[in-house]
Order: sequence, then C-alpha cells, then structure tokens
Amino acid sequence: MNDSRSLSPQEIADVLRERIRVGDLKAGDRLPTQAELAEEFDVERGAVRQALRALQEDGLLSNVSKGSPPRIAEVPPVRGEPQPSMVGLAPRIVEAFSVPHVRIDAACLTAETLMLALGEPVRLIHEGTIRLQSIDVRLLLPSRDITLAFPVPVEGRAEDAPVHKRWLDQRNAQAHVLRHSLQSLRSSHGIDVHVTFRALPFTPPVKLYLLNESEALIAYYMITRREETLDGGAMDMYDVLGSGSLLFSFEKSSGQRDAAFVDQSQKWFDALWETITTDLTLA
Repeated sequence: MNDSRSLSPQEIADVLRERIRVGDLKAGDRLPTQAELAEEFDVERGAVRQALRALQEDGLLSNVSKGSPPRIAEVPPVRGEPQPSMVGLAPRIVEAFSVPHVRIDAACLTAETLMLALGEPVRLIHEGTIRLQSIDVRLLLPSRDITLAFPVPVEGRAEDAPVHKRWLDQRNAQAHVLRHSLQSLRSSHGIDVHVTFRALPFTPPVKLYLLNESEALIAYYMITRREETLDGGAMDMYDVLGSGSLLFSFEKSSGQRDAAFVDQSQKWFDALWETITTDLTLA
C-alpha cells in the first residue's frame, strides 16, 4: 500500500469494502487490530478509526466495541427491506444482469456504490456464469464547475478548494474504474458495451438507480458533520456517507403504485439527460 501520499480514511474503507465484496473477508471474520491496519496502510490510527466508522455506518461491521476488533457483519438475505446502499445494491445489480440486454441509469454524487456493486456481475461474466449481449450504462454526476451543496467546510466555502478537489478526484477515479471494468468486456467477451456520462448542474439530494426500466432504487443522502485530514491538516466538513444511506426498492411487478414510481423516475432521468445536463469529460 506504499504510495507517495497517505491514504485517506475513505480510501482505506474502500479497500476493506472490496476485500469484503470479493470474499477475502467473510461474515464473522474478525478484522485486524487498529494498530495492524495502521501499519499496513502506513497511516495514523485516527485514519483507521474513521474508516472503520464508515464501514460500521454501512452496516458491514458487527460487535463494534473498544475492547476488541469488530467482525464482518452477516448480511440478512431479506428482500424488500431497506438496506444500506453498499449492501442492498449489489444483489439487485446481479439480478439485473440476468437478461440479455442490460440497461442501468444512475444519478448520484459519485460512482462509488455502483462501481463496487458492478464488481460481482463482471466477475460472474468472466467465469462464464453470466452470458449477455449488451450493457448500456448512463450516469449523471455533478458538474465540476458548480458550487456543491456538499461536501463543504463547516466554516464556509471560502476554503473549500481541498474539499472540492477531493470530491472531484473521487468522482473521476471511480467513473474511470467503472467504465474500464465494463468496456473490457467488449474485447474479452464480445459484449456490446456503452458507458456514457452527463454533468448535472446541481448537487443531487438523492441517489437513484434504474435497472432495466423495471426497477427503481432510491436513497437519501444523509448529511453529517465529520472531520477528515486533507492536505496534511484536519478539515471540519459537512459531508454524506452515501454507501450507508438506506436503499428503497420499487418494482413494476409489485403493483400499480410501484410501477408508477418506476415510470416517473425513468421519465425524470430521461428529461435531465436530454435537457439541462451537459457532456462530462473525465480528467
């Protein structure tokens, strides 16, 4: 994990989430101690504590106490109940890949949750479990040129350059990974893949995922005050932990009310895509 700079707490949390997703860390496994994680990632213990707090808020850790390292939480196999986005989206994405032509539309602050959720169906495609003909992903993300409502420093926007740069770096990096992991399927499996981005002129208050025009999943961004180390100093900011936001599912097959919500959500997304959004180029 050595690098020219220290990993942020969010980056440490992302690494641990990926280990959970791929099965390197399984339900019931105990995490290494904070001291061991701090040594592995070459960071202070405070950064490790922030990363573990984010995982706890995502519902990925259990038995969290000061006396011993936490364990990886059991994921309840309950369908229909709201779950943290990082937990609830992945199985819905896998199911969406059961049809020959996959279409996913998403509007969110960054591509983090969707990027991680796509890892499992991509793996299943590579091992031959899933076979399909096309994947079409459209993603709406905030423009780099707008003044974001969040994340922002608590003391005001005059000093928000490091906060904005961190968000922009994360937005671009995650979108790059998402696009590359899907477009690689074009050459390896002959799948017709299209991944396109548009820039929103506002900060989305919710994250929305539309799967095959038959299911809508929505979660509210819950704003919280937290401290993070940026550019070598502590920054007190208002931010969101999107991966821990509860994800609500609406399916056309569940009745008229859910079907209307899916249809209206799709129309809302299409209208944004075709009108006030602009081309988004990843740096």
